[in-house]
Amino acid sequence: MAPVALATSPKLSPQQRRFSQSKAAHEVLAQSMIAHALQSHIENIDPDQCEAGGEDAFFVADLGEIYRQHMRWKVNLPRIEPFYGIHSRDVPLTLPVAVKCNQDPAVLRLLAKLGTGFDCASKTEIKQILDLGVEPHRIIYANPCKTASYVRYAADNNIRMMTFDNPEELYKVKKFFPDASLVLRISTDDSKALCRLSLKYGAPLDSTADLLRLANELELNVIGVSFHVGSGSTDPSAFVTAVKDARKVFDEAAEVGYDLRMLDVGGGYGTDNLEQIAAMLGPAVDRYFPPSIRVIAEPGRYYVETAFTIATHVIARRTVQEDMMAGQPSYMLYLNDGVYGNFSNIIFDHQHPVPRVLKHGPNYYYNSLAKDSQLTRYSVWGPTCDGIDCISSSCFLPEVLEVGDWLYFNNMGAYSKCSATKFNGFNDDHRVMYVVSEAGAQALLES
Repeated sequence: MAPVALATSPKLSPQQRRFSQSKAAHEVLAQSMIAHALQSHIENIDPDQCEAGGEDAFFVADLGEIYRQHMRWKVNLPRIEPFYGIHSRDVPLTLPVAVKCNQDPAVLRLLAKLGTGFDCASKTEIKQILDLGVEPHRIIYANPCKTASYVRYAADNNIRMMTFDNPEELYKVKKFFPDASLVLRISTDDSKALCRLSLKYGAPLDSTADLLRLANELELNVIGVSFHVGSGSTDPSAFVTAVKDARKVFDEAAEVGYDLRMLDVGGGYGTDNLEQIAAMLGPAVDRYFPPSIRVIAEPGRYYVETAFTIATHVIARRTVQEDMMAGQPSYMLYLNDGVYGNFSNIIFDHQHPVPRVLKHGPNYYYNSLAKDSQLTRYSVWGPTCDGIDCISSSCFLPEVLEVGDWLYFNNMGAYSKCSATKFNGFNDDHRVMYVVSEAGAQALLES
């Protein structure tokens, strides 16, 4: 087959342009609703009189942003989306969403209403999705190395689709769920991803033929191939290479006697590069796989990262004496949340949350600080007694902030709340307040 042309600066189609303009207009409303929710909650807190923990950090989640991301996906990757395209022989086409990066129940309810499928990695995640009323065929158990009792649980609940990447897993499935619909996960080049996954999962390409022969000998049902180019991939061409590799495995399967009918193009979709990825992934899929092949994906971070904002309270401040003596005062700020809590994305997801002033004294500044404000140097720390609990080692903020002020951080929807711990007893499932800046999302939630 001829190579796929690699597009670097995709030209927007009229549909993409109209969606982009609509999205920008709705984001203005979203910012207003988020600002109102943040201020309303804080104004109901009296830090001098509230119960212990009354001024805890909290989230504002805009479910309208998740709806917009869903529509954006449909515009840019129509073949890999929930309401359009071919159906497989067994189940309707759905778009699995990775549960692991954010398990917020309101988010999952909205995604279920939107018709997405779900990528689950454990018995707990499977149960959470089933409890929403999602049908078993909309779930893929996408963990290549599964606990035996979890495989039995999947069998008992008719969760047929599951991945594998090694011979031992095939024997396990043969023993506990021989009727499963298996997807062979292959290794990919994920060297340009924020979180590399092929170091742990994925069959090397020189082993896939042997795995397929073993599955055939065990009389197991292999239905497709999957890959994952790594979480937060920065290299759209990695998707093209992985698609071409998957095509080779499809051909190997045909030689063994399998008629594969599904391709899972995994996750790795960022919030700021979907159009660039789509411009390369879409044509590659169409080039190497006919319309009869069902194509699914597993976006997680893409859906939720930009939907969540967190507000944190300044609980203490220290002056850095060395800087004071040099005539350039700087300060250490201590917040009531940190890397052992909702800022765990710094440790686990290589993120760099940016602090912004939300409230200083009686004034609120969400998205409104004057550009000519005096900048002061800070380091920002979490509340635990551990020295690695640092949110930002150096940043510049307007104003000389005081104890009792508030900061906010955008883009806190992925790998934050879900991976928080209770170290030192500080984190206690912080409150989430919801706004809905899209009428379509509101209508679904009310249906």
